[in-house]
Amino acid sequence: MSMVCQFALVPLTLHYLDKTQYGIWLTLASVIGWFSFFDIGIGNGLRNKLSEALAVNNVHLARIYVSTSYALVSIIFLFIIVLFGIINPFLNWAEILNVSAEMNAEISKMVLYVFTFFCLSFIMTLIGNVLYAHQMSAVNGIIGPIGSMVSLVIIYILTLTTESSLFYVALTFSAVPVVVLFIANALLFRKRFSYIAPRFEFVDFKFSSQLLGLGFQFFVVNIAVLVLFSTANIILTQLYGPEEVTVYNIAYKYFTVAIMISGIVLSTYWSAFTEAFVKKDFSWIRKSISKLVIVAFLLSAGVILSAVVSDFAFHLWVGDSVKVPNSMKITMCLYAIINLISSPYIIFINGTGKIRLQVYASVISTIVTIPLAIFFCRSLALGPSGVIVAMICSTLPTAIVWRIQYKKIMSETATGIWNK
Repeated sequence: MSMVCQFALVPLTLHYLDKTQYGIWLTLASVIGWFSFFDIGIGNGLRNKLSEALAVNNVHLARIYVSTSYALVSIIFLFIIVLFGIINPFLNWAEILNVSAEMNAEISKMVLYVFTFFCLSFIMTLIGNVLYAHQMSAVNGIIGPIGSMVSLVIIYILTLTTESSLFYVALTFSAVPVVVLFIANALLFRKRFSYIAPRFEFVDFKFSSQLLGLGFQFFVVNIAVLVLFSTANIILTQLYGPEEVTVYNIAYKYFTVAIMISGIVLSTYWSAFTEAFVKKDFSWIRKSISKLVIVAFLLSAGVILSAVVSDFAFHLWVGDSVKVPNSMKITMCLYAIINLISSPYIIFINGTGKIRLQVYASVISTIVTIPLAIFFCRSLALGPSGVIVAMICSTLPTAIVWRIQYKKIMSETATGIWNK
């Protein structure tokens, strides 16, 4: 349902805004999204540590982890909101987004509202990690579609009642998730998770090191991925203008549907792998990985099929307003397949918490991919597809490495960086 809403929102929003305004919003959202990982990975640290505490029925420790995580993330993001409010007036958003100088004041005001809501949403999203730790990913999966459906309804109403407004679109996409997440937090901690609901008396910053130790490594990995994706938008904006960001993102949404489906499946396994690894249930892990690899190959076949019918699909989806070149279709298809095949091993590694190698690989990938993208786009004249080619060059080698690490961990021969 969430995917259906997201796909429906693209043509609806494009109809309400023009292609340039939509590209501005996409670029702005990706830039602001950088701040989502300023929780220093506390969310993922909570997910693993809470799973471990629940696996041994230590409710008191579980409550400390939850309360301390909420306190830490709240302190961090409230500080960031205040700091950004001070810095924002000095930022030239017209130059950052490569638009006319007349739009700077309007965008600056809009950014302040959007950024505030984004930060608040990052505090509220901790409920997702609590649900994952309880292996209740289905419940967490309800939250996203509700937010998407509400946004879809609001955007539809805007198309009927107002003139084109980038501000209204930005406010809708940033405020609605916060409201939905706030309600989810209130309901779940009042009933289902009342026994571990965050309370001031259970905040113990002595446990911060446990959350931050593992969490910081997740932070580095996640922010590297975010920087890569966001940088792609910025590179395209600077080299080709906001219109190409729209083309790139529409192609990305289309060809990563399979990755989204894979994510739905894999989300149920992360905490399950944590519990199984703690209990040394290696037989279940091997069977699960085998099933997930089969799913990955089936989804890869789906990606290839989607590439074959892409012209018809794009026409049906967004009409003739956006044209996706064949080079972008082919490269995006390859990128999606590589990610699908490596994802089961990554989820297992994340569940075990042995992600030091992932940290180093993600940093190297970021350092290598950005200059490669500029080189492919500008020097080799590959156009916008050059960004995707660069991402493939950094993703393919690591996909092989994750399978090797999985084999080493399961055979209990992992040493050094393979076991950290």
